[in-house]
Amino acid sequence: MAKKIATFDDWIDLFTQWRHEIGFDSKLIGECQFQTKFGEMDSPEIEFGDFAGQRKWETVLQIPNQQVRDALLNLIVYQGDTEFASVEQQRHLVQTAPSHADLQSVVRVMTEEMRHGYQMSYLLVNYFGDSGKVEARKLLERRAFKRNRLLGSFNEDVSNWLDFFVYTEFIDRDGKFQLQMLSRSGFAPLARSTKGMLKEESFHLGTGHNGLRRVLLAGKIPVEIIQRYFNKWIPTAYDLFGTDHSSSAHWAYVWGLKARYNEGEVKEPADKNNLNEAARALFHREISLLVENLNKLIPEGQPKLYVPDIKFNRRIGGYAGQPYSVTGELLSEMEYAGYVEKVLPSPGDAQKLQEIFKENDWIAPADKK
Repeated sequence: MAKKIATFDDWIDLFTQWRHEIGFDSKLIGECQFQTKFGEMDSPEIEFGDFAGQRKWETVLQIPNQQVRDALLNLIVYQGDTEFASVEQQRHLVQTAPSHADLQSVVRVMTEEMRHGYQMSYLLVNYFGDSGKVEARKLLERRAFKRNRLLGSFNEDVSNWLDFFVYTEFIDRDGKFQLQMLSRSGFAPLARSTKGMLKEESFHLGTGHNGLRRVLLAGKIPVEIIQRYFNKWIPTAYDLFGTDHSSSAHWAYVWGLKARYNEGEVKEPADKNNLNEAARALFHREISLLVENLNKLIPEGQPKLYVPDIKFNRRIGGYAGQPYSVTGELLSEMEYAGYVEKVLPSPGDAQKLQEIFKENDWIAPADKK
């Protein structure tokens, strides 16, 4: 992919090449034509930060200084990187879909994620000059399966359909949070872009939650195995919100680039030194309610699902690398080494799932509520 990008059409050529290189069968999407989509902004004016009340910027040249432009470029790059990475993680699932409806769902999810990456690349190429074109090409050069995507969650394997449902329940939900915060950006093309992306993201979340409901309704996969996949993905979702006391989040807010998740709903001033922590807490609250809903489908006398403690298995933030249990107790390093192997998915879990997947009754029909 050494080709130099002069126009967005040049990038589209690389996009087609990327799909071939990662082994995505283009026949799955048929005559689908990727295109940009834009939604209505909440306000034509910047709603927060030092530039509040000014008209949102329609071009990069209107942005006050290079620091703000660089921070905006970085936000768009990270968002685009997650979209292409998720396709790379999910591409093999088409070979093992439990039903035609599930095949259609995963193809739709991947197609929309590709379109989201397409949208972010459109912004990079058309608004950020040579630096944007270089970054748009890099989005197609990194690989999730080579473990060189920008964020940890997107370098993990999505190995089976339980993996996929847990991933779309929790990691795509983090994506909703990130898109919501960017949808009020002071850069109008980004705000309009993420409004369109949010509408599509809702299907991904529904795919995950309804998939887990169907798994529990069938009752064939032990709850303990499902829990271990929760333990795998949820800590990485916590990490996606970024470091504690983040200066990057602070300045993204001050410069009007990235809002709070509940911007416009809360009246109190933003705690600019704890923006990531506040968003992570809202995410924790939301997924806790979702898990409560799932537990209603588990028969009495069986173990219930739970959200692992926010300190468990973290790689980013104040708890990174510390030996906390799934319930938040601090363990010794010696205890933790054996403990973590028991609470995360094991090769034995993967083997047991493969046996369960051989039967057609491991998941309830897609239309069963």
